[in-house]
Amino acid sequence: MVASAEEGNGPAVVLVPEQGEGIAQLAGLAHSIAQEDFRVVRIAAESAQHVVEVLDELGVTDAWIGGHGYGGSIAREVATAHHDRVNGVILLGVESGETVPALAEGIPVLVIQGADDDVTPPANGDALREAAPGLVSVVTIDAAGHGFPSTHAGETAWAIEDYLDWD
Repeated sequence: MVASAEEGNGPAVVLVPEQGEGIAQLAGLAHSIAQEDFRVVRIAAESAQHVVEVLDELGVTDAWIGGHGYGGSIAREVATAHHDRVNGVILLGVESGETVPALAEGIPVLVIQGADDDVTPPANGDALREAAPGLVSVVTIDAAGHGFPSTHAGETAWAIEDYLDWD
């Protein structure tokens, strides 16, 4: 069984924590987003299939899929394999070599990154934006390291909420 938690009502936002972290890692961020009329589902997934299984169990037919570090790579895999269920991708830090998810499908990507992140450095997100400037938007949080989704949860939530208001 895959660990998951959900809170809030409204359009669905899925958050997958960094590899090796539990769903508690993103609890503060999830709570902040849920307060703005979003349904937030946190999933400790090890694969895209885990995410899809939890969404099926919860009756979520479409969502913004996001993740921190390796969790973002899982989000990208969900977007590629199940693009009909993905409204967009939220990458909390971009792993090296990450490619634009489902570019052919026109799925938008929001990258949020810490300016001082040495695990998923800002240059990775900037390169992703350069590869698809019409689809990829980047928000950099000043004085934030790799743990920014927890240490800067308010700023991260604001960036997500602000971006999702456009659709």
